[in-house]
Amino acid sequence: MEQTISPPHYKNLVSLFYAHAKEKKEQPFLWFKENKQYWPISWEETSRRITAMARSLKKLGLEKGDRIVLVAENRPEWFMADLAIMAAGGISVPAYTTNTHANHKHVLDHSGAAGIIVSTTALCKKSLPAAQQAASCQWAITMEAIDKDDIDIFDFGDDDTEIAIHDWEQLIAKGDNLTGDIEMEAEKLTRKDVACLIYTSGTGGLPKGVMLSHGAILCNCEGAWDVLYHLGLGDEVFLSFLPLSHAYEHTAGQFFPLLLGAQIYYGEGAEHLLRNLAEARPTIMTAVPRLFESMHSRITRGLEKEKPLKRNLFYKAEALGRKKYYQSDNLGLIEKLQDHLLEKLVRNKLRQRFGGRLKAMVSGGAALNEDIGLFFHALGLTILQGYGQTEAAPVIAVNRHDKIDMATVGPQLRGVEIKIADDGEILASGELLMSGYWNDQKYTDETIKDGWLHTGDIGEIDHRGRLKITDRKKDIIVLSGGDNVSPARVEGELSRHPAIHQAMVYGNKRPHLTAVIVPDNEFLDRWGEANGIAAVLASVYDNASLKVSIAKALDQINKHLSPLEKVRKFVIAREPFTIDNEMMTPTLKVRRHKVLEVYKEEIEALYPKVSK
Repeated sequence: MEQTISPPHYKNLVSLFYAHAKEKKEQPFLWFKENKQYWPISWEETSRRITAMARSLKKLGLEKGDRIVLVAENRPEWFMADLAIMAAGGISVPAYTTNTHANHKHVLDHSGAAGIIVSTTALCKKSLPAAQQAASCQWAITMEAIDKDDIDIFDFGDDDTEIAIHDWEQLIAKGDNLTGDIEMEAEKLTRKDVACLIYTSGTGGLPKGVMLSHGAILCNCEGAWDVLYHLGLGDEVFLSFLPLSHAYEHTAGQFFPLLLGAQIYYGEGAEHLLRNLAEARPTIMTAVPRLFESMHSRITRGLEKEKPLKRNLFYKAEALGRKKYYQSDNLGLIEKLQDHLLEKLVRNKLRQRFGGRLKAMVSGGAALNEDIGLFFHALGLTILQGYGQTEAAPVIAVNRHDKIDMATVGPQLRGVEIKIADDGEILASGELLMSGYWNDQKYTDETIKDGWLHTGDIGEIDHRGRLKITDRKKDIIVLSGGDNVSPARVEGELSRHPAIHQAMVYGNKRPHLTAVIVPDNEFLDRWGEANGIAAVLASVYDNASLKVSIAKALDQINKHLSPLEKVRKFVIAREPFTIDNEMMTPTLKVRRHKVLEVYKEEIEALYPKVSK
């Protein structure tokens, strides 16, 4: 039997940090970009700043259990603020940087936040007016210098009603001179105490506040340690670029590295990811399927422009990789020689694009297309697809590096129990479960019953103990004939086609499926050139020739779909689904209800009118 080695056990997240800070002292910990170069902050300096900020927060009046909203891009101060809030006995409330004024107002009001910490002037413009209007919010802390006289930012009305605004660096300086053993007080925190309140990204309505305890997050980190231990964990380096306000990055990109005593580089955003990968050269990284889809599209399109020899070598490396890694077939002598050569000519070059020393990339946040996962795995990148949700802190299951099956999300994490209900719904239990929804006992009781989280997802457990997600319970389309169809699967097939960038499928209580389709940019440009038209989507979405081209693409896709899954008619969107127009969540999932709101009339017009 394989020997199991357990990670160190900690009573809370703050004590976990201080334990590593004492041991690592002047070693580099958090890396930030300045003047086009990465610079480190040591464990000792990070510890000093967290302690000082925690003292200042208590001086501002923060009491145990107070909620503090945190609005910032990924940066060292995000980590420091998060830990300082917890160290002072408060509850951190991460908020998306993409939130609108109304989103911030909802989070502030619903959580009853006592204060807010914001990074930049741009983020202050949307968040601080909302904080001023929130009855419970007493003060704000800005990480960067803000001009308080800028009326466009601080249009709060009477001076008597303005919240107090404090400077981050000044509070740290003051905190250095305050008394109070923050580290000793943090020891009083238990694994059952709430560490953070994370609002769901709201694919189906107003976000709900998920209460995650120190123990829930630690349980997740300990389970992840068990998954990755056999990769040879040592001096690890992480690149944090997914939003830290999301439970996935918050746990897997912040607290899991902390458990390992790893270094964390903060990325400059998805648009600079390739550059940051080359600079940070991470060993472990979290990612969402959209990243792999984008990279797959970029690589395959680039290959179309290459000479036949280079293109053939690439696809030969992929084919041998699939056979070698996934189908478990023994390679023949000639194939082994070819594979050895292609390892150097193809796979090593691809790995270098990701920094050159990745041990694993963990994919979560949404379903990863099996074929895209296999594509990268065959080319030498280890992708571990996982599954979870915010209410489980968030990882429930994940593939192991030596037993990867891209058709599944792997076995349950250590410390987690999974079972399938009679109706096929996936249920999960363990310390990782949320403490409940903030101020919503009714919905809490509907979601957690007898200690089991009802995920809302449909799945099955195979004979090897691996979980396979088959449907989303709430998203299943029931056609008028009573047949069930999974829109996620159909949307995945649509968006894989070179002509289609995004898609939303509709058809509940209807005779067949229809879709809202966003054409791919490069496809649109080529179509425009061929037709002598400036291909701006907002101007050409209703063009008859463009509809014919998309219809041809749809015909190709439909050949691979069952009769029930075929998309019969479609609407071309007037603009892509984005975070700004609220048709996508910050984790790049389509907000189906928002798309439907915008295109309801056009979609309904695709179906024959029923005479009354």
